[in-house]
Amino acid sequence: MTVTPLMLLPGLLCDRRLFAQQTAELAHHGTVAVADLTSADSIAAMAGHVLATAPPRFALAGLSMGGVVALEILRQAPGRVDRLALIDTQARPDDAAARERRLALIELARSGAFRSVPQRLLSLLVHPDRLADVALVTAVVAMAEAVGPDAFIRQQTALIGRIDSRPTLPAIACPTLVLAGRQDALTPPPVQEEMAAAIPDATLVILSRCGHLAPLERPDAVTRLLRDWWLH
Repeated sequence: MTVTPLMLLPGLLCDRRLFAQQTAELAHHGTVAVADLTSADSIAAMAGHVLATAPPRFALAGLSMGGVVALEILRQAPGRVDRLALIDTQARPDDAAARERRLALIELARSGAFRSVPQRLLSLLVHPDRLADVALVTAVVAMAEAVGPDAFIRQQTALIGRIDSRPTLPAIACPTLVLAGRQDALTPPPVQEEMAAAIPDATLVILSRCGHLAPLERPDAVTRLLRDWWLH
C-alpha cells in the first residue's frame, strides 16, 4: 500500500521538536516532514509556503497556529490534501481580549523582554499538573527561544489578521481528525466540538489530563491516534 506523505505544522513558538516522538515513530510507515512557519507574517503566506514545498498530494496535521494554516491550505488547494488532523486549534478568529493579549506580548518582544514571553504563556500551554515537569517546561522554552522574537512577532501578526474559518468548514471533504486536550485553556473542548460538528467527515477525540500541547503532553496517545488516522 502506498502511504501519502505526511506534513506536520507546528504552533506558535514551536518547531519540529513539538512532534519529535510522532515523527520518529511515524517515519517507519512513510514520509513525514515538519514545516517551518517562522518566515511569514500572514496565514495565507504561511499556507503558500507549505504548498510550495509539499508533495503534490499529502496528509496534513497542524497544532494551534498550524491548524489555522492547515485550514487555509484547504481553502487554497483542497484537492491536494488527502486527510486532515486539527490538533488543539480553532476555526474562530481572535476576539478583542485575545487580540489585546497578542499585542501586549508583541510589545514585550519588541521591548527586549522576549525571554519572559514563554514563561507568561506556560500556564496556558500545558496541563496545570505539568508545570513542575522540568523536562517538559525546558522543551517548551527551548523551542520558543529557537523561534526567537522576530519570528514570534510575525506569527502573532499572522494570527491577529486571520479570518474566520467557520464558514468554510462544511466544504472540507477529506477524513478529518479533531484532537485536543480536555484541559486546553486556549482552545477548550467546546471549540473542538464546534469544528467537528461542522466538518462532514470528522472524528473528535478529547484527551484527558492534557493541555494545549498534546503531542508533548500525551505523546504516546497522539502518536497512536495520528498513525491510525494516517494509515487507515
